[in-house]
Amino acid sequence: MGDPTTGDRGPGGDSVEEGGTARPVAEILAWSRRLLDPALREAVQTLPEAMHGLAAYHFGWRDDRGHRLDAAAGASGKAIRPALVLLTARAVGGTAAAAVPAAVAVELAHNFSLLHDDVMDGDLTRRHRPTAWSVFGTGPAVLAGDALLAAAFEALANVADPAIVPRSVRTLGRAVIELVEGQSADLAFEERGDVTLDECVAMANRKTAALLGASCALGSDHGGGTPAQTARLRAFGERLGLAFQLADDLLGIWGDPAVTGKPVHSDLRTRKKSLPVVAALTSATPAAHELAALYLRDEPLTGDDASQAAALIDAAGGRAWTLARADAVLAAALRELDAATPDPIAATELRTLAGLIAHRDR
Repeated sequence: MGDPTTGDRGPGGDSVEEGGTARPVAEILAWSRRLLDPALREAVQTLPEAMHGLAAYHFGWRDDRGHRLDAAAGASGKAIRPALVLLTARAVGGTAAAAVPAAVAVELAHNFSLLHDDVMDGDLTRRHRPTAWSVFGTGPAVLAGDALLAAAFEALANVADPAIVPRSVRTLGRAVIELVEGQSADLAFEERGDVTLDECVAMANRKTAALLGASCALGSDHGGGTPAQTARLRAFGERLGLAFQLADDLLGIWGDPAVTGKPVHSDLRTRKKSLPVVAALTSATPAAHELAALYLRDEPLTGDDASQAAALIDAAGGRAWTLARADAVLAAALRELDAATPDPIAATELRTLAGLIAHRDR
């Protein structure tokens, strides 16, 4: 996966200066992609042929017949988690190149969860394309997800300092366990009409925040951060992860399909107990009672039903609560970042990335 002693280099040896001035978010994500993609493709290439082909389709590198695709913006997502790994490594005085194996690991683990989520949720589109399971079948998609997870732990072993491997494996392993527990709770909520807001927040902290926290902790460890810095940066990532989920839940209801790659009101059509929905249902307002009668019935929601549900969630305060909570947890995340005494330029870039994560719905 490259020599971590050669500096921050992308394909063709385009070095990225340490220091200098903070970059805008588009440049940060492009820089992260240049560092990540060659090693990520190398890791996926090691999978058995059938799983490699499905994974390459899922990542947007090939079509359903195995033909190579030109790189397209958004085809593989923004790769937020790897960017956090690379930036937190620099924030503690290390190089991003030294953290590339950890960045690959978190991206593989994240995409394991996406492949499985799409199967469990029955989603037919992701990133403006048919989901992998809808093209290749449920079983192959599940197995490919399993293979990506195994490859994630293999990636963590490919580092210059083998002493860091056991701690890295524990960090990622615990995050994946939390993620799976959160997904389990999310599925269980579909069968319940009495989900509380505290339960929903706890689910989001496991399903989404745990892996973002692990991304930042891994970046700090691979950058040579102190235990205190790693703890603060993990907390930064966890709080940012909750902000991410809050924004994602808003997009699942009110997001533009041209941006999200999913149908309008996609979360409402499957009657997910997302954070805005539960905030609205538990608001004890007249709109909440009307929403419960519509949303908790046995019959599927039609397009008009979903539109009405979105309006009722807004009227019951679900949207306003979610926006306010996202702002509050973003502020808490940034306090944790400051407490880690990071490199000033890396800290500015982490703040820029945090703003994108928390405000994707704005």
